[in-house]
Amino acid sequence: MHTVWKGAISFGLVHVPVKMFSATEDKDISMKYIHKVCGSPISYVRRCPACDVDVNWEDISRGYEYEKGKYVLFEKEELEQLSANAEKTIKIIDFVDLKEIDPIYFQKTYYLAPDQAGGNAYQLLLEAMRDTGKIGIAKIAIRSKSSLAAIRVMEGCLAIETIFYPDEIRPISQVPNLPENVQVNDKELTMAKMLIEQLSTPFEPEKYTDDYREGLLQMIEQKVAGEEISLAPAKPETNVIDLMAALQASIEAVKPPVATDPGPAAAAPAKRTRKTAAKKAKAEDEAAPAAGKAKKAGADNETVTPTVAVKPKPKRRTTTKPEAK
Repeated sequence: MHTVWKGAISFGLVHVPVKMFSATEDKDISMKYIHKVCGSPISYVRRCPACDVDVNWEDISRGYEYEKGKYVLFEKEELEQLSANAEKTIKIIDFVDLKEIDPIYFQKTYYLAPDQAGGNAYQLLLEAMRDTGKIGIAKIAIRSKSSLAAIRVMEGCLAIETIFYPDEIRPISQVPNLPENVQVNDKELTMAKMLIEQLSTPFEPEKYTDDYREGLLQMIEQKVAGEEISLAPAKPETNVIDLMAALQASIEAVKPPVATDPGPAAAAPAKRTRKTAAKKAKAEDEAAPAAGKAKKAGADNETVTPTVAVKPKPKRRTTTKPEAK
């Protein structure tokens, strides 16, 4: 892992030298903008529109626009001096319970490992936090950006998660079109709860995949191999009109298959089959003497070929649908 920060955790008079490593990685597939005419990648230049010249990094400073078109300028050294002390220390301010922090505050997670001879102090802080069940709220500056952070124990490792400051969280009151004083149908609510219960399961992150990324990788491989790609347009989803019907259909879709017991109903056809066979045998026994008599009479008289009248089947009536105008 690449070290992204070096410093120390400070709580009270105790200092724990640590190195910081990113706990997550971006798996997004990077693409470049290409000029369609010649196939060359588009380059971006730092250009001054007033002087109409390209500008080098050494001729660039930072500025804050306090009025339209008016800036106060800062040199790199001024900004570095402002955050010089904060960049070297993770200062724990308070210890709190993790459940007290709403997930909306969390930003990015990093792993912390002991640096140099800080192994004992590192293990001391880890076990103390594990035994008390507390997490540390600290301040840290990473790449000149100050942030709040939460330090917690993760499987024998200290992890730090940067979190937003309270004034960086937008209030819910700013969200438009939230329903107010809406009465929920009791039956619909019951079915919605049933659906939630049937879809409830332990969290297993391994079963969730990025379908878009996998599809894009497959398309890239096909294009590299020179294959033609044709995607069928997705069928547009219709608006749900009957909420009750939608809930019922959703519950039926997630129901596990139920094994059915045939019971007495399955034996009924067999019983009917035995009765039918018995009737057929009886009819054959009764027909046997009559057949014998007819045979004897045929021996004394001329042989007559019986004709059987076949009743024609009635023709099926068909109707033709009128063509839609």
